[in-house]
Amino acid sequence: MAKESMKAREVKRAKLVEKYAAKRAILKAEGDSAGLQKLPKNSSRVRMHNRCKLTGRPKGYMRQFGISRINFREMASSGLIPGVKKASW
Repeated sequence: MAKESMKAREVKRAKLVEKYAAKRAILKAEGDSAGLQKLPKNSSRVRMHNRCKLTGRPKGYMRQFGISRINFREMASSGLIPGVKKASW
């Protein structure tokens, strides 16, 4: 389980990315690197980190499902994810 402070930091970054997305696109189109450097560092999409929607775990993230590999395995074993068969785990 991720710390609440780490989850909150990711939420804050997501808000900054949304806020500055249009301005960042304009500055990139103009090629204004000095203007881009004046924006907050966390307003860049690159600084976002994928986290599991259920536990907030940053590692082993499966983008297609939006959850970590551990939660995926637990849900697949209990039959909560349709179409997934247990092979040899």
